[in-house]
Amino acid sequence: MHTLKFTAESISNGMVERDFTVGDVPGVLWSPASGATDRAPLVLMGHGGGNHKKHPAMSGRARLLVAGCGFHVAVIDAPGHGDRPRTAHDEEEIAALFRAREAGEPEGAIVVRYNSHLAELAVPEWRTVLDALQELPEIGADGPVGYYGINMGTAIGVPLMAVEPRITAAVLGQHWPDVLAEKAKQITVPIEFDMQWDDEHIPRESALALFDAFASKEKTLHANSGKHKELPRFEADSAVRFFARHLGRSVAAPA
Repeated sequence: MHTLKFTAESISNGMVERDFTVGDVPGVLWSPASGATDRAPLVLMGHGGGNHKKHPAMSGRARLLVAGCGFHVAVIDAPGHGDRPRTAHDEEEIAALFRAREAGEPEGAIVVRYNSHLAELAVPEWRTVLDALQELPEIGADGPVGYYGINMGTAIGVPLMAVEPRITAAVLGQHWPDVLAEKAKQITVPIEFDMQWDDEHIPRESALALFDAFASKEKTLHANSGKHKELPRFEADSAVRFFARHLGRSVAAPA
């Protein structure tokens, strides 16, 4: 069993940021500066492909969840990302992806294959990290847990949720259904799902197929016009309200 070790701490704009490791896996935990040790729900976040745990999208979404609801928010670097070394397999898949892009060829098959490989590695890591986080008194073993991950965050989040009953609500989206649909059929918790109607990589039929696969009685589809990287920022605000409803918190009024 791996122990969570805090390695650095800083405070900015009302949010405390604590770097940690669990075994060889680096992560970051964000909490309200005024109550970093107060009991509150935990939201796990998965970052996108090619990014890292402190990417602006991650810290920005964390700030909304921390300031809006007083949540604790945790992100870990996926295998081969951030502070983690790339393997020869990582390098091969990334090179294949760039060759496809340069040639103007579809990249979906490569991304699906690579993300599936990363998920096989990341799911047991996430479960170990969750074990360690729940040993913290401000989170606890019986506290509510949500998951928020778009793109590669969905590729890892869906198989994680299929085997992890502690996650009781999730915001997902923007991924192909190829290897995720069967696992999505095992998921019954509330889902908010984002897609881009004009996504140049993921056909809308594919996005709709993955949404349809979830067995959740409560699932909401958010389809916005625009291309793959044009997901509106207001969807992050919607995610805060979603987690507030399902993890038992109220949303603070804007200052």
